[in-house]
Amino acid sequence: MIKKLLLLSLFVLPLGLAAQTSISGRVYDFENKLPLAQVEVQNLNNKQVIKTAAAGQFSLTANQGDVLTFTLKGYHADTLYLTSMRPVAVYLPNSSISLNEVRIQSAKLSPYLDVENINAGIKPVKRIEGDDLAGKKNNDRAGGIILNLGFDKMKAQREKEQRLTENEGVENQIRLNFNETSVGNITKLKGDELKAFLSIYQPSVDRVKSESPFNYTLYIAQAYQAWLKLPPSQRKVPKFK
Repeated sequence: MIKKLLLLSLFVLPLGLAAQTSISGRVYDFENKLPLAQVEVQNLNNKQVIKTAAAGQFSLTANQGDVLTFTLKGYHADTLYLTSMRPVAVYLPNSSISLNEVRIQSAKLSPYLDVENINAGIKPVKRIEGDDLAGKKNNDRAGGIILNLGFDKMKAQREKEQRLTENEGVENQIRLNFNETSVGNITKLKGDELKAFLSIYQPSVDRVKSESPFNYTLYIAQAYQAWLKLPPSQRKVPKFK
């Protein structure tokens, strides 16, 4: 009996070891292409955390479909979705480099702005004045009260236009980072499945604004994990009645 158990363990142990795969690679500075040491590499799936060696190299336990994050003080954090287990090269941009720049093609000028007349848009101030002050007693009302009629409405309109402009910028950012090309490269989805994924998981403007800077790679990877758990009947473009 003991011999059978020993033989069984000899067969099972290699299988268990074979199931544990790993990913390796190097991390470099984006500008000068020099290796970066002490970069924290974390596997968000199994929670393993390591730091890169002096030459920027790393190796940690992972499987295809896992999500890795790379962080180092003074650099933009990056996220990697493992579509294969081949060695990878990661380039971290310095934090002084602006990422995901949004180019606004057109801008709306406020109707209250007039470069020819700095007082444009300001409604005339109505002044309520007392009668002739001559002969007035000390307890009589004198002077005037200035009423800024319409100011609150104008302020609310300005704030509304500012929110609309901000939302337009965020919508442009979403289109640049969450589209068929970017999502297809990460998930490998195509055709109708890709269109359905984009329709179901497109991030909202409020979510992107609340998690600034928004990590699109991580969001797409997490959304893809949720997509894989959906039954085929739900992997379709929602029909609106």
